[in-house]
Amino acid sequence: MRLSLSLLACLLTLPASAATLVVLDKADDRALLMDPETGRVIATLPTGVGPHEVAISPDGERAVVSNYGRRSPGSSLTILHVGEARVIRQVDLGHDRPHGLVFLEDGRHALSTAEGSEMLLKVDTLTGDVVEALDTGGQVSHQVAWNARRSRAHVANIGTGDVSVVDPHVGALLQVLATGAGAEGIAVTPDGEQVWVSNRSADTVSVVDTGTLDELAELPSGDFPIRVAITPDGRHALVTAARSGDLWVHDVTRRQVLRRIDLSAGDRSQPGQSPTPIGVTCSSDGKRAFVSLSRAGELVEVDLRTFRVVARHAAGREPDGVAWTDVDAHPDLRSDPLMGLSFGRRDLISMWPPEPAISAPTPTREAPLPRVP
Repeated sequence: MRLSLSLLACLLTLPASAATLVVLDKADDRALLMDPETGRVIATLPTGVGPHEVAISPDGERAVVSNYGRRSPGSSLTILHVGEARVIRQVDLGHDRPHGLVFLEDGRHALSTAEGSEMLLKVDTLTGDVVEALDTGGQVSHQVAWNARRSRAHVANIGTGDVSVVDPHVGALLQVLATGAGAEGIAVTPDGEQVWVSNRSADTVSVVDTGTLDELAELPSGDFPIRVAITPDGRHALVTAARSGDLWVHDVTRRQVLRRIDLSAGDRSQPGQSPTPIGVTCSSDGKRAFVSLSRAGELVEVDLRTFRVVARHAAGREPDGVAWTDVDAHPDLRSDPLMGLSFGRRDLISMWPPEPAISAPTPTREAPLPRVP
């Protein structure tokens, strides 16, 4: 007990510094909770088959994961508690191929696309109930972004090359607007004024005014632009190009390309092949971006002040969705009597005997089929 009190005294005198990256390894059906400073895997949690996307609740404590499936379609979400590094529940949606995810402001409800039924689902993450299913009016409804200012969801439809504008509060499909072939990645600027859409088959990025729903610009991109993330300050749009293996940085105000960052150096993919960047997220201070390299099995860190790759970390066999939370994951303290306190210094926490991390069961291997990332 004397050692615990001594450690507690040290912890209370140090500033809290906490953050966790949630990285999905879709080949091995698991979520990796990683320390963004070191790349160390803090815990490994099981998901459903083929986890593709992850969204973080507004308080940062919970993560929701879409289980897309592989040869057989998935139809579930996995809810995780990040701080305690544990699985809360599995949610059976009753709709196939869930993919894009976003939490609403209440922290209770999340929106999920369902490709199998071309629906946008509103899910109560506390009870596991699907409270509403809304038709998107598009085909292969893949990703979703939430505009809190206008209380609208924007859904990217790969099959029809357009974006559905949905109001889940009144249960209405407001409009479907064409952007470009293979519309997939999508993100709304923090001020709610613009939505950025990556059109993977057209190799372009469309910028749309969320008020008028008019297209403001069509910008060039790399080969197969697949995801979009907007930096917290709203200055930059980050687009991953899966086939050309790079990260494109756009100036949001000027609507022009600023940088193309090659992500291929040092990866474990075959020479001449793209490392296949897919998921992208930013630190809450906007100074860093993290990109999952699916083919290379890596997570790369990009300094957004210098636009250079500054770190690479092993991240499973096939990392895909990735998200940042300011909550510190600490599985080693779940059963400790002092667990009610908030800790941020892993160098001291690691001195305490940890519990074994929860590991996913080894999945049954099936012959791989071409699929939408």
